[in-house]
Amino acid sequence: MSTFSGFYKKSRQERIDLLVHERALSEESLAILQQDHNLPETIAGKMAENHLGTFALPFSVVPEFWLNGQEYSLPMVTEEPSVVAACSLGAKIIGKSSGFTATIHERLMIGQVALYDIPNSAEARQQILAETDTILNLANQGHPSIVKRGGGARKIQVEEKDEFLIVYLSVDVKEAMGANILNTMLEGMKDYLEDLTKGKALMAILSNYATESLVTAECRIAISTLATSSAIAQETAEKIALASRLAQVDPYRAATHNKGIFNGIDALVLATGNDWRAVEAGAHAYAGRDGQYRGLSTWEIEGEELVGQLTIPLPIATVGGSIGLNPKVQVAFDILGQPDARTLAGLIAATGLCQNFAALRALVTTGIQQGHMKLHAKSLAILAGATEAEVDTIAQQLRKEKHTNLETAKRLLQLLRQEKEA
Repeated sequence: MSTFSGFYKKSRQERIDLLVHERALSEESLAILQQDHNLPETIAGKMAENHLGTFALPFSVVPEFWLNGQEYSLPMVTEEPSVVAACSLGAKIIGKSSGFTATIHERLMIGQVALYDIPNSAEARQQILAETDTILNLANQGHPSIVKRGGGARKIQVEEKDEFLIVYLSVDVKEAMGANILNTMLEGMKDYLEDLTKGKALMAILSNYATESLVTAECRIAISTLATSSAIAQETAEKIALASRLAQVDPYRAATHNKGIFNGIDALVLATGNDWRAVEAGAHAYAGRDGQYRGLSTWEIEGEELVGQLTIPLPIATVGGSIGLNPKVQVAFDILGQPDARTLAGLIAATGLCQNFAALRALVTTGIQQGHMKLHAKSLAILAGATEAEVDTIAQQLRKEKHTNLETAKRLLQLLRQEKEA
């Protein structure tokens, strides 16, 4: 039996104690979790303008998640009740097979200098390519510290698009997300490019379309594990594959398909202090790279296995930005075992695929609403005005009702209090 068996039934303190023991959390992380330390006001006030306070969201964990033969626990920050439960269930099912694998294709960030009003674009393009070494040296001079850490500018590409001549710079940013590194390097190139081409630079800026930071997550699920009946298991696998094809041909379905993927990705990206807006922007652009917006994942049947795959651009960092400022982010990295940026990117991609599997499995079998509303019952009880002592009772009663909504929760709460008074 797994050490984490029945994890969701345990008390908050029991979950913390188990994580401390199994994941060797530091004393500092233990203190932050026990006292529920949030972002200090003194730090929050320096991170954003017009600061009023801090805004909290649930900080949860998926206890057992297998990637590349190693077990992890995934910290997740989300307000949606069913996300953590669905990811935990998906991870459990897929873990019975072989877990997930992840491949990092490359880890370079891209920036661009957009030039215009150039007398001769074709000639300018040749001049830029001829001066590649000089341009790369200028870029590296703009951020020598990343060069010392083994990173730096790696290549340039030049493309003519409409009235613009665009110079793309690819940089190895090591453990950082790279926005500040890229922007500094690009600014260092801009004047030289203007002089070289006799044109003007409109802007020099990082691109969030991180096509040179692609990550592929895969899993192979024994179809027999999808249901106790072999016939139902086979039917479930076939329906999941069919649902995957629907997301490739219908953008209306693709948008919701991908939203389900990001239920998991965003929760882990947010927990680790990374820029979820940058990740989403790049991924949605990638989903429409051939002119039609499509589902980011695919599911196919191969023999007796259901095979899932997800490829996504992931500009993920383990240092920089707000990562070192937020105490809960430090706990998240402790729970993960202090992964490097490549490992973290692989975990994030695999989490998206896991979340997608759980959603598709629910959709093609019992339907997604039943499980979602079951987990939403406690939230409805609280919204109805239930006290801490009343929440579990109302939630249990609410799950038995035909209509799981706020009106029903209020009615049940009123009846409960009348019974107590009587």
